[in-house]
Amino acid sequence: MKARIFVTLKGGVLDPQGKAIHHALDGLGFAGVNDVRAGKLIELDLADGTSDEDIDAMCRKLLANTVIENYRIEKAD
Repeated sequence: MKARIFVTLKGGVLDPQGKAIHHALDGLGFAGVNDVRAGKLIELDLADGTSDEDIDAMCRKLLANTVIENYRIEKAD
């Protein structure tokens, strides 16, 4: 079983990487971009039968810093 974990910064948290991307896009002439928020994608190849609770625990304990980040789990069978 495969799972994708999308990790993004919470709304009120400053995103210096997103600001740098926004600045670079603006410098390349892409003026229509209002804001950029950068995140990360983590792909897991899991044993069949891995529970949703275990995947959630992986996210809370290691994959995302829940103080400043949100995460979303997407499973693909």
